[in-house]
Amino acid sequence: MTSDRRHRTVGVKVGKIRIGGGAPVVVQSMTSTDTADVEATVRQTLELAQAGSELVRVTVNVPEAAAAVPEIRRRLDDAGCDVPLIGDFHYNGHTLLTRFPAMARALDKYRINPGNVGTGARRDEQFATICRVAREEGKAVRIGVNGGSLNQELVLTKMQENTDRDLGRSSEEVLAECMVLSALQSTELALECGLGKDRIVISCKVSRPRDLIALYRDLASKTDQPLHLGLTEAGMGTKGLVWSSAAMGVLLAEGIGDTVRVSLTPRPGGDRREEVYAACELLQALGIRSFAPSVTACPGCGRTTSTTFQELAERIQGYVREQMPAWKERYEGVETMTLAVMGCVVNGPGESKAANIGISLPGTGEAPTCPVYVDGQKFATLKGTYDELSAAFRALVDDYVATKYPRRGAPAGAAPG
Repeated sequence: MTSDRRHRTVGVKVGKIRIGGGAPVVVQSMTSTDTADVEATVRQTLELAQAGSELVRVTVNVPEAAAAVPEIRRRLDDAGCDVPLIGDFHYNGHTLLTRFPAMARALDKYRINPGNVGTGARRDEQFATICRVAREEGKAVRIGVNGGSLNQELVLTKMQENTDRDLGRSSEEVLAECMVLSALQSTELALECGLGKDRIVISCKVSRPRDLIALYRDLASKTDQPLHLGLTEAGMGTKGLVWSSAAMGVLLAEGIGDTVRVSLTPRPGGDRREEVYAACELLQALGIRSFAPSVTACPGCGRTTSTTFQELAERIQGYVREQMPAWKERYEGVETMTLAVMGCVVNGPGESKAANIGISLPGTGEAPTCPVYVDGQKFATLKGTYDELSAAFRALVDDYVATKYPRRGAPAGAAPG
């Protein structure tokens, strides 16, 4: 799904990454650490980048956080991680960017929320200050309008206009109009401040899927700037995943969206990388990009009362994620590999044959043998305990990767492995 995607015609460079202008859709995430805690923020940024995040945003809200950013950048570089860093500014971004020039240089993009820059005449002045710093430092900005922090002066003006002119619009329609208008007016102001079109990304984020779809369709029809896509405050677990996918899946399938974040609420002590995995899976499900081998697994039924296939599918999924950073560096195309871990003989052999490598477990009460298929052909039959099956299948996966995908940097025509 590339030729019919309505990419934004303007491209924006953020560090090593290009957004829009025909570039692949980019995955981004945001740290949840206190940015002033350099060690914790570096550790989580490395985790997010290794999971597949191509841009990482950090909160810059207080002087201590601003002062920490250059050291965070240095430690990431020392670790061999060149993921671009985005500074998330609200209320005092103009002050922090001018007081901490080293921080302004260390960041690759500044996120500006027009509703949180200031009020009245100070709003434009403080917005212009951020744009000036971005222009002088050669940085990009994201003009990020949020439904929960929209410019209230603009909202009141448009609500009054709706009443005075008896336009009959609902409050939701007026708010959507205000969000798009805020984004477009702020973009014009940024251009007047000397930022080039190749330095501006736009977003308009709300928390309900149908509203997001309508809003982005309208926004996409009115600008050629790259669009950052996300359902804000999506929620936890299944709700967050389903609502984000319902909204962004529609838009991405229509070619709308140049960079995405799945804003999941993690469980207490949960894994921040889940939002990265979700974004990668969403793009991969739509055929837009491939990030890691996909694992097909059946849902289970009365024929699979043993938990062996579930445990094996979970372990293989985890193994693929664990190995992917190393595989990606060594082998070309490994992210397109498909695997299948099936629970019984009904669909097991067929799905296993359709994958690059698949295993079909026998289900409950059937012969305890597990055929393995490689590129559609039966390759081996595994037997044994769960641990033995798991180890043997992982070894077959390793062998498949090493023998089927060419090594990066190998001479043209060289054999894989």
